Amino acid sequence: MVRHPPSMIRAVLLDLSGVVYDGDTPIPGAVEAIARLRDAGLPIRFVSNTTRSPRQAIVAQLDGLGIAVSDDELLTPANAAVAWLTAHGCSPHLLVHPDLEPEFSGVQEGGLKAVVVGDAAEAFGYTAMNAAFRQLVDGAEFLALATNRTFKDADGGLSLDAGAFVAALEFAAGKQAIVLGKPSRDFFHAALVGLDCTPGQAVMVGDDAESDVAGALRAGIGLALLVRTGKYRTGDESRYAPHPTAVVDDLEAAVEWVVRKRG
Repeated sequence: MVRHPPSMIRAVLLDLSGVVYDGDTPIPGAVEAIARLRDAGLPIRFVSNTTRSPRQAIVAQLDGLGIAVSDDELLTPANAAVAWLTAHGCSPHLLVHPDLEPEFSGVQEGGLKAVVVGDAAEAFGYTAMNAAFRQLVDGAEFLALATNRTFKDADGGLSLDAGAFVAALEFAAGKQAIVLGKPSRDFFHAALVGLDCTPGQAVMVGDDAESDVAGALRAGIGLALLVRTGKYRTGDESRYAPHPTAVVDDLEAAVEWVVRKRG
């Protein structure tokens, strides 16, 4: 359901993996679609739930595709976690992918602890999970970089994402995690800071019907488009509420939809 008149579209939020690229390969038409948004004068914010790649690697990957990204155009859960830890005077107990650990190097050690969980891949194991559990039952805060159920892996199939491991720790410790990435309302709203745009005037484009689309609409984002690329599977559009504003083939079709509706 369209919640705002088309003329109210003033910014576009884009997921990355599965929308702009699959692995190291750009999705056909995606680079040109982003250029079209820029030509139309629509501000873009890339809102990624990736918790394996550091920010510098994401920027480099986009640059390699010919997509220049300014510092304020990319928002990741790791950025949000560092800001949260700093604001609350906590030092992290990390259960994340080794490649992501340097993102937390500037956070002050000592004081209160916060368990930070992302997609740790092979680093998930009993010893690591139990160490995080013990921190939680000893009073540590609990931060989840994301709670996605699955992601599209390099072999083209779906693999477990961080959500299952976050849920296991929540169950064992009896403590609910603070979610910092999508579908957190604060994460979507943080992406619009500095723009002359209310949440209701923004459009979200993603391949995850739960975190990207339903999450955005619950956060007050006005419109949310689901693309049939990336992790999308037939029937995703009806699995989670609120349902997508529209379902389109890919980012190129999404941009065509946005430009047409914007008038």
